[in-house]
Amino acid sequence: MSQTILKILISSSIIAFVSWLSGKKTSLAGFLTALPLISMLALAFSYTDYKDSYKSVEYAKSIFYAIPLSLTFFIPFLFSEKLNIGFWTCYILGFIFLSCGFFIHQNFLK
Repeated sequence: MSQTILKILISSSIIAFVSWLSGKKTSLAGFLTALPLISMLALAFSYTDYKDSYKSVEYAKSIFYAIPLSLTFFIPFLFSEKLNIGFWTCYILGFIFLSCGFFIHQNFLK
């Protein structure tokens, strides 16, 4: 139980810090957010929990294949000014694109 609390504290601290930083130094916050910090933490946490190298490698491969597909979330934001669409429309469209990416990811890994 204490290990779970430690994981939550580490993860939430990183998210809170980057969120706070986005108001101060947007480009640095964007760079830090783009790093695979969550993936790195999740891989380390998973391996320390299960001590299974094979599953950890498979997990890392799944992440690798998912990264390009996860970027589909940002496509509406790239075209928001050109299409004159607001934040929530971009966010919802991004979620829809991301959902499509998830289904592609699931079929790719089969």
